[in-house]
Amino acid sequence: MGSQAVPFVVFGYGSLIFKPPPHVVQQLPGYLKGYVRRFAQASHDHRGTPEKPGRVVTLVHKEEWDKFSGSDAFPNDDIVWGIAYTIDPVYEAEVRDYLDYREKDGYTMETLDIYGLDTAGAETTLIRNAYCYVGRNDNPSFIGSEPIDALGRKIWESVGPSGPNKEYLYKLVKAVRKLSPDSHDSHLYALEEIVLRLDSENGMITA
Repeated sequence: MGSQAVPFVVFGYGSLIFKPPPHVVQQLPGYLKGYVRRFAQASHDHRGTPEKPGRVVTLVHKEEWDKFSGSDAFPNDDIVWGIAYTIDPVYEAEVRDYLDYREKDGYTMETLDIYGLDTAGAETTLIRNAYCYVGRNDNPSFIGSEPIDALGRKIWESVGPSGPNKEYLYKLVKAVRKLSPDSHDSHLYALEEIVLRLDSENGMITA
């Protein structure tokens, strides 16, 4: 009684990986097909300010990214791993409101399929039509492809109400590495290398 036929499942690929939503009853690592994860979204309210926006990740359909990102092509062996969170049906409305507010800076809710590997190592569809917040390339906060060194410096220097932008990067990279041995993300790792170097050059101790 009281349970829903279709549970509310939301896929986290950015800060939701290291700061999960409330009222989670199950979480399952999985990956996407046909999407890239990029620091292509301006953050005016979490990791930056309206005057000096930081950068946070969004998902972009791979075909769309390939059209306008010749300087930052997506390697075919990169995989967008994340976590699928099943929300307690009793709290679904509350969690939807929480996520809508948290992701208000340009994100739109879409549905997508989440994949994983079975015990034999074969690919399988874990969840169909999970919800996911995506910063589509027609939203006002979408930045698109930036030179990686300039992007790394922007992340290194930006600070917002939720803390330093680089903290978001470091936490995300650490969380993605823990998800799966196969969760290679050259974009995240290249940015981590740049920001760590900037920390080192400026005598900062990495968090």
